[in-house]
Amino acid sequence: MSAGTEWLVDAEGCSSELIRDSELLRILCEEIIAKLDLRVVGEPTWHRFPTPGGITGLYLLSESHLTFHTFPETGVATFNLYCCRPRPPYAWEERLRDLLGASKVVVRTVDRGTEIVHRDLPETSERTSSDSVTSEITSMREVSGL
Repeated sequence: MSAGTEWLVDAEGCSSELIRDSELLRILCEEIIAKLDLRVVGEPTWHRFPTPGGITGLYLLSESHLTFHTFPETGVATFNLYCCRPRPPYAWEERLRDLLGASKVVVRTVDRGTEIVHRDLPETSERTSSDSVTSEITSMREVSGL
Protein backbone atom coordinates (compact mmCIF):
# COMPACT_ATOMS: atom_id res chain seq x y z
CA MET A 1 0.00 0.00 0.00
CA SER A 2 1.34 3.42 -0.93
CA ALA A 3 1.28 6.22 1.62
CA GLY A 4 2.12 8.83 -1.00
CA THR A 5 5.06 10.37 -2.77
CA GLU A 6 7.83 12.59 -1.46
CA TRP A 7 9.81 14.94 -3.68
CA LEU A 8 13.31 15.92 -2.53
CA VAL A 9 14.55 18.83 -4.61
CA ASP A 10 18.04 20.36 -4.51
CA ALA A 11 18.78 23.53 -6.49
CA GLU A 12 22.42 24.59 -6.78
CA GLY A 13 24.02 27.72 -8.22
CA CYS A 14 21.08 29.88 -7.14
CA SER A 15 21.38 33.65 -6.90
CA SER A 16 22.17 34.52 -3.27
CA GLU A 17 19.97 37.59 -3.55
CA LEU A 18 17.00 35.66 -4.93
CA ILE A 19 17.07 32.92 -2.29
CA ARG A 20 17.04 35.61 0.42
CA ASP A 21 13.90 37.18 -1.10
CA SER A 22 10.99 36.07 1.11
CA GLU A 23 8.37 37.53 -1.26
CA LEU A 24 9.77 35.58 -4.22
CA LEU A 25 9.87 32.37 -2.16
CA ARG A 26 6.27 32.97 -1.03
CA ILE A 27 5.21 33.39 -4.68
CA LEU A 28 7.04 30.17 -5.62
CA CYS A 29 5.45 28.15 -2.80
CA GLU A 30 1.98 29.48 -3.58
CA GLU A 31 2.50 28.56 -7.23
CA ILE A 32 3.48 25.00 -6.28
CA ILE A 33 0.44 24.73 -4.01
CA ALA A 34 -1.95 26.09 -6.67
CA LYS A 35 -0.55 24.06 -9.60
CA LEU A 36 -0.68 20.82 -7.61
CA ASP A 37 -4.12 21.59 -6.12
CA LEU A 38 -2.85 21.30 -2.54
CA ARG A 39 -4.69 22.57 0.54
CA VAL A 40 -2.87 24.63 3.17
CA VAL A 41 -3.86 24.05 6.78
CA GLY A 42 -3.38 27.15 8.96
CA GLU A 43 -0.73 29.78 8.33
CA PRO A 44 2.70 29.09 6.81
CA THR A 45 5.64 29.29 9.22
CA TRP A 46 8.79 31.13 8.11
CA HIS A 47 12.10 31.90 9.74
CA ARG A 48 14.76 34.27 8.41
CA PHE A 49 18.28 33.62 9.68
CA PRO A 50 20.67 36.51 10.41
CA THR A 51 22.71 37.82 7.47
CA PRO A 52 24.05 36.17 5.39
CA GLY A 53 21.66 33.36 6.29
CA GLY A 54 18.70 32.20 4.35
CA ILE A 55 15.08 31.41 4.98
CA THR A 56 13.25 28.30 6.14
CA GLY A 57 9.57 27.81 5.43
CA LEU A 58 6.89 25.27 6.22
CA TYR A 59 3.41 24.87 4.80
CA LEU A 60 1.29 22.31 6.61
CA LEU A 61 -0.97 20.70 4.02
CA SER A 62 -3.98 18.45 4.37
CA GLU A 63 -1.92 16.19 2.06
CA SER A 64 1.15 16.50 4.35
CA HIS A 65 3.75 19.30 3.94
CA LEU A 66 5.87 21.57 1.77
CA THR A 67 9.14 22.84 3.25
CA PHE A 68 12.14 24.72 1.96
CA HIS A 69 15.53 25.87 3.22
CA THR A 70 17.80 28.36 1.47
CA PHE A 71 21.53 28.74 1.91
CA PRO A 72 22.62 32.03 0.27
CA GLU A 73 26.21 31.55 1.40
CA THR A 74 26.47 28.49 -0.89
CA GLY A 75 23.76 29.28 -3.46
CA VAL A 76 21.66 26.23 -2.50
CA ALA A 77 17.90 25.94 -2.03
CA THR A 78 16.26 22.70 -0.96
CA PHE A 79 12.58 21.77 -1.11
CA ASN A 80 10.64 18.84 0.31
CA LEU A 81 7.07 18.06 -0.71
CA TYR A 82 5.25 15.07 0.68
CA CYS A 83 1.75 14.23 -0.58
CA CYS A 84 -0.41 11.35 0.53
CA ARG A 85 -2.40 11.43 -2.72
CA PRO A 86 -1.21 11.31 -6.34
CA ARG A 87 -0.30 14.69 -7.85
CA PRO A 88 0.48 15.76 -11.40
CA PRO A 89 4.10 16.53 -12.31
CA TYR A 90 5.52 19.94 -11.37
CA ALA A 91 8.21 21.65 -13.49
CA TRP A 92 10.75 21.89 -10.63
CA GLU A 93 13.79 22.22 -12.88
CA GLU A 94 12.35 24.93 -15.12
CA ARG A 95 10.78 27.00 -12.34
CA LEU A 96 13.80 26.92 -10.01
CA ARG A 97 16.09 27.91 -12.89
CA ASP A 98 13.73 30.73 -13.91
CA LEU A 99 12.88 32.07 -10.46
CA LEU A 100 16.03 31.38 -8.42
CA GLY A 101 18.71 31.30 -11.11
CA ALA A 102 19.61 27.67 -10.32
CA SER A 103 22.30 26.21 -12.55
CA LYS A 104 21.56 22.61 -11.47
CA VAL A 105 18.35 21.08 -10.13
CA VAL A 106 18.11 17.50 -8.88
CA VAL A 107 14.65 16.05 -8.23
CA ARG A 108 14.34 12.74 -6.39
CA THR A 109 11.05 11.01 -5.67
CA VAL A 110 10.38 8.47 -2.98
CA ASP A 111 7.28 6.28 -2.81
CA ARG A 112 6.32 6.21 0.86
CA GLY A 113 4.83 3.30 2.78
CA THR A 114 5.67 0.61 0.24
CA GLU A 115 7.67 -2.48 1.17
CA ILE A 116 9.54 -1.01 4.09
CA VAL A 117 13.07 -2.38 4.27
CA HIS A 118 15.02 -2.16 7.53
CA ARG A 119 18.66 -2.78 6.65
CA ASP A 120 19.60 -3.14 10.30
CA LEU A 121 17.05 -5.88 10.89
CA PRO A 122 17.48 -9.54 9.97
CA GLU A 123 15.96 -10.35 6.57
CA THR A 124 13.08 -12.79 6.48
CA SER A 125 11.13 -14.29 3.63
CA GLU A 126 7.90 -12.91 5.08
CA ARG A 127 7.06 -9.33 5.98
CA THR A 128 7.72 -8.71 9.64
CA SER A 129 4.78 -7.58 11.77
CA SER A 130 4.90 -4.03 13.10
CA ASP A 131 5.04 -5.33 16.68
CA SER A 132 8.16 -7.38 16.05
CA VAL A 133 9.77 -4.55 14.05
CA THR A 134 9.12 -2.19 16.96
CA SER A 135 10.58 -4.78 19.34
CA GLU A 136 13.70 -5.19 17.16
CA ILE A 137 14.19 -1.43 16.84
CA THR A 138 13.74 -0.97 20.59
CA SER A 139 16.28 -3.72 21.22
CA MET A 140 18.78 -2.11 18.84
CA ARG A 141 18.33 1.25 20.55
CA GLU A 142 18.89 -0.32 23.95
CA VAL A 143 22.05 -2.05 22.73
CA SER A 144 23.39 1.06 21.01
CA GLY A 145 22.41 3.39 23.86
CA LEU A 146 20.05 5.54 21.73
